[in-house]
Amino acid sequence: MFDPLCPSDLMPIRIGDKWAGMIIRCLERGPRRFSELRIPLRGITAKALTTSLRALERDGLIIRPAYAEPVRRVEYELSQLGRSLLQPMAVMCTWAQEHWDELLDAREASSPLGRTEQAGQARGQ
Repeated sequence: MFDPLCPSDLMPIRIGDKWAGMIIRCLERGPRRFSELRIPLRGITAKALTTSLRALERDGLIIRPAYAEPVRRVEYELSQLGRSLLQPMAVMCTWAQEHWDELLDAREASSPLGRTEQAGQARGQ
C-alpha cells in the first residue's frame, strides 16, 4: 500500500478522502508526529495531509493531543472509533490484493489510451 509504484487511488473503497485510509494505517501502531506521517506517505503534500488530518479529527477517527513541553509537540493517534476501522480495512486490503490484477485491468481499460487500444483491436488492427 505504501510502495511508490502502487497507485494509492486504486483502492476502490475509501474512508474519507484519498489519503484517509493510508493515514489510519500509518497510525495503526501508535501515535506519530506530522513529519513522521510524511515519510510513508511520500506523495502527499503538507496541505493535503493537514486537510486529511483535520477531517479525520472532525469525524472522531483520530485525536490530536498537544504536549506542553519546553518545545510544543503535537501527535496524531487513532481514537477508539478509528481503531474500530482497522479490522474492516484489513478485510478491504486483503480483497484488493486478491483482485489487484482485475482492478489494474479495469483502470487501464477505462483510461483514454486503453480505450483507443480497445477500439483499434475491435476494428481488427
